[in-house]
Amino acid sequence: MLVLLCVIWGTSWPIMKIALNGIPPVSMRAMSTALAALTLYLICRVSGRSLRLPNAKAFAHVIVASLLNIVFFTLLIAFGQLAAATSRVAILAYTVPIWSLVLAWPFLGERPGPMQVVALVLCATGIAVLIYPLAASGIPLGLLLALAAGLSWAAGTVYLKWARINADPVGVASWQLIVAFVVFVACVFLFEGGLQLDGASVRSLLATTFVGVGGGGIAYGLWFAIVPRLPAVTSSLAVLGSPVIGVLSSMVILGEIPKASDIVGFALIFAASVCALLGKQPAASPTA
Repeated sequence: MLVLLCVIWGTSWPIMKIALNGIPPVSMRAMSTALAALTLYLICRVSGRSLRLPNAKAFAHVIVASLLNIVFFTLLIAFGQLAAATSRVAILAYTVPIWSLVLAWPFLGERPGPMQVVALVLCATGIAVLIYPLAASGIPLGLLLALAAGLSWAAGTVYLKWARINADPVGVASWQLIVAFVVFVACVFLFEGGLQLDGASVRSLLATTFVGVGGGGIAYGLWFAIVPRLPAVTSSLAVLGSPVIGVLSSMVILGEIPKASDIVGFALIFAASVCALLGKQPAASPTA
């Protein structure tokens, strides 16, 4: 299941780029999120998962988490891919463990240990190596959007940990997708004047379907089925295989060839994420 999840998430990166070649970002996200929400809802029903939220406060937490984990993250990724190479966006988006370390300290009282400090240094070095050769005319917007996407996903993760919603995590994920779909529908009419499919080819429509059903609904279902079966560090480390598959599949599907600086930057950022997860996990403060 974990291998399948890595393959789905990894190959979603270049396939997402194909979808964006024919469909504007907000329209593409509205369609893919609708498919993801429907898929995960059906998974919840078939597997007997509960969609019940205990109260209005829990639903408010779900809305905030949805904005951070899905709406901001996916939109930043989409616009990032339009402005930068897919392989670079994929790697920078998976700086989530690093951003989580940074945010967990002030908001959860979790102080980073020595290995986590090493991870922060490695990550900063990797980002510098990746960006420096491209920064002659200013730091590329696409890479900034990818970093912001990783920050948004980490913020959503830390927020959910802080909120402690007393509900089935798959049900909470399903509600997050439903909320995100509603937001994307509003954004489609606000920013694109309605669903824009005039220039959509069969290829881009099929790619959008894969991103929604596979990269969204099925991937979420797999992830929450895996979490109870494996130690957290094992599953988190294994999911770091997704950006590796993302880079390799971008080379095969999109013909992207990483430069030497890309490979060094990728390696440093990947090593940083591994260090962040392998090190002794920081303990929360008593007040947190």
